[in-house]
Amino acid sequence: MGLRIGSVVINCDDFETTIAFWQQALGYQVRRTAEGDFAILHDPTGRSPNLSVQDTDELKFGRNRTHLDLYATDQKAEVDRLVRLGATVKRLPDPGEDYVILADPEGKVFCVIQAAAAESKDEP
Repeated sequence: MGLRIGSVVINCDDFETTIAFWQQALGYQVRRTAEGDFAILHDPTGRSPNLSVQDTDELKFGRNRTHLDLYATDQKAEVDRLVRLGATVKRLPDPGEDYVILADPEGKVFCVIQAAAAESKDEP
């Protein structure tokens, strides 16, 4: 197959805050475009897809049709770190669930999943 995910794009209103949050959250490096309203954050190891940030006036909040699932080797430590960076906890896991739902500083939701549990679900 000739396709792969190159980048996931997040729309935002507060461009600088969104870039700073995701750069710190993921440890990615930032490349900016000349226009200043679109930035590509890339994994310095080259193992994961890019995360792009696009400045827009047309935001949608609440239950997104697309969101990030971040796999963590230590879910609690990562959730605590992301909250210190400006994320908010939207929902803790119910019994039997392996994910915590958070929102970035602008309210866009994403999940943090314990890696061992997530990886076992990825296997066929």
